[in-house]
Amino acid sequence: MYQINYDKPVHIHFIGIGGISMSGLAAVLLKRGFTVSGSDARRTPLTQWLTELGASIAYPQSADNITDDIDVAVYTAAIHPDNPEFQAAQKKSVPMLSRAQLLGELMNNYESSIAVAGTHGKTTTTSMLSHILMHAQLDPTISVGGILPAIGGNVRMGKSEYFLTEACEYTNSFLELSPTLGIILNIDADHLDFFKDLEDIRHSFRLFAQKIASDGFLVINAQIPRIEELTKDLACRTVTFGIGCGDYQITDLSYDDMGCGSFSLTHDGNTLGHFTLRVPGKHNVANAAAALVSGALLGIPADVMAEGILAFTGTDRRFQKKGELGGVTIIDDYAHHPTEIRATLHAAKKYPCKHVWCVFQPHTYTRTKALLDEFADALCLADRVVLADIYAARETDTLGVSSEDLREKVAARGTQAWYFSTFDEIENFLLENCIPGDLLITMGAGDVVKIGENLLGQ
Repeated sequence: MYQINYDKPVHIHFIGIGGISMSGLAAVLLKRGFTVSGSDARRTPLTQWLTELGASIAYPQSADNITDDIDVAVYTAAIHPDNPEFQAAQKKSVPMLSRAQLLGELMNNYESSIAVAGTHGKTTTTSMLSHILMHAQLDPTISVGGILPAIGGNVRMGKSEYFLTEACEYTNSFLELSPTLGIILNIDADHLDFFKDLEDIRHSFRLFAQKIASDGFLVINAQIPRIEELTKDLACRTVTFGIGCGDYQITDLSYDDMGCGSFSLTHDGNTLGHFTLRVPGKHNVANAAAALVSGALLGIPADVMAEGILAFTGTDRRFQKKGELGGVTIIDDYAHHPTEIRATLHAAKKYPCKHVWCVFQPHTYTRTKALLDEFADALCLADRVVLADIYAARETDTLGVSSEDLREKVAARGTQAWYFSTFDEIENFLLENCIPGDLLITMGAGDVVKIGENLLGQ
């Protein structure tokens, strides 16, 4: 594999540079003095930002963009072998790295590298730990899978030996990483278009744990079922956390009127500190614990961590308040798996409101079909459910499943549910039926966020 050495900057070309992860890695390399070029289908705010940083970006993708001075080309899983630049790079024998391989190469240039893995909560936990590291003045380099206001985007270029990133399990991309500190938040059945089943997913997380440096740490949720199968005979040290269980235990847990948690964290019977969150939900208590335990292992004082975690108010599309319209509070959330939906709606139930409306856009046909009953059970935590068409994302085959199927399942469980095929119909329905005091959540990993923004005139 081509090795990236910060002391020897080269010319790196990104095939599809405009994605949130690719753009972040490109920015890190630009900061380190590398020559960065790339291509994408169209200009976006992210590609414009990279241009301002010094990248040379071509539109659209073309074989002509693969010039003779390129030392290595980087591509994502979305780039297929018939892509003209991919083919041109192969024809010219240009060394090639996947996005995940590049991330792993970048991490190898840092003495302390942290990778946050888990089916749910990666972006939030990475963002929480970002705040902790920055409050400790450790000047980390950060790559996060969402927009974090504290760093003004999805990447932060630090000058220290600390590197923090998300570690995505999809297509086993996190197996390209060898962090000094790895975090496993939870393991659930997801991405079943790639994984065979939950056992296949657990096997991949075990392999991820084995990739952690022998003198490093695995920080793992003690409440993951059959945890010993994941942690047995690891070369690294295993540290567990959980609500009332684990090496580090969450105790004295309470919630304020907005559903935000406050708790103590204990270790070996000693209280490490007391921590207050400004994001709601029990799931965020667990996310915070993972970040705090990691911070403690890095030697950060508890009072500094408390300040850092308190400063975190969320990332874009994670229970993000978009505004109010006619007395209706509009929230947007990225939840697209039954476990995430349950966590978000449980948090919403603690929010002072008359009715919780959930406008849900299922994400991918394979996930919807595989987890149809689980989706229906989770959505029934809302008082009213409105369903949009399935967001196909990378898929084309409907597999014979639709949002109307999900609506029927929800309605059969006794919860009022509607399905509309267009956003315009959904927006008109909400304007006619939501009343002052209601909480409206647009939910999903697609473009459902536009519904709330359209209602607010954003």
